[in-house]
Amino acid sequence: MKEIKYEEAVHKLEAIVDKMERGELDIDSMAAQLKEAQELVKLCKQKLKRTDNEIQKLLEKQ
Repeated sequence: MKEIKYEEAVHKLEAIVDKMERGELDIDSMAAQLKEAQELVKLCKQKLKRTDNEIQKLLEKQ
């Protein structure tokens, strides 16, 4: 998955969840959407961890 901003990833995740809750996904597209959601969650976790590490380093310097 190409590098996208955290906010964009969250927005895409929300859109996928919304489609699932509304029953707008057929069986064929559901698997693809779930795979994309997994990748988006992974990307968000990585970005949060990276940001947390950067904040910790900045706080340690003070």
